[in-house]
This record gives sequence, C-alpha cells and structure tokens, in this order.
Amino acid sequence: MPKYLIQASYTADGAKGLMKDGGSKRRAAVEAIAKSIGARVEAFYFGFGTSDAYLILDAPDNASVAAVSLTVSASGAVRSATTVLLTAEEIDKAAKISVQYQAPGR
Repeated sequence: MPKYLIQASYTADGAKGLMKDGGSKRRAAVEAIAKSIGARVEAFYFGFGTSDAYLILDAPDNASVAAVSLTVSASGAVRSATTVLLTAEEIDKAAKISVQYQAPGR
C-alpha cells in the first residue's frame, strides 16, 4: 500500500479544539478518518515549529488521500501538506526508466 507523509498545521480554531479535546482524542479522530478510506496510520506525532502534527499513512491510492485532504481542508481547522513516500525499490525502478528531457534554454 502506498505511504504518505502528512504535515498539518492547526488554525487558531483548530488549536483551540486541540487544547479542549487533547492529543489522544485528535489521534483517534485521525485514525478513524484513515479507517474510513481503508487506510492505516503508521505513525502520528505532534511537534512544534513549521507543522503541528506529522503522520505517516498507509492508504489505498492517491484519490483516497486527496478525499481526506479536501475534507480536512474544508473544515477550516487544519492546513496540511501531503507528500507521497517512495521506497528504495521504487527509486531503483524509476532510475531504470528512460526519459527524454530538454532543460529550459537548451
């Protein structure tokens, strides 16, 4: 199953909700939304700095993760960025694919 890194930042309203409900309840909510699309949360951490939460998700496909992203963004409580994670073997395979490319200005 493909893996995704999601970095989330809470808006002021989202942070107020987190303070009210706590981190464990937020993690449970994330696990529930993942389960609803046939995904699994591999890791969930809170942090401080650029992002407030980091998670690694095993999900069926890009469309399922996009549906979660749209739903979460529409709430207005969280802003997120999603990165598709690739295995070393996937990079090995990609390195063997011949691509025709012309750099700009050449």
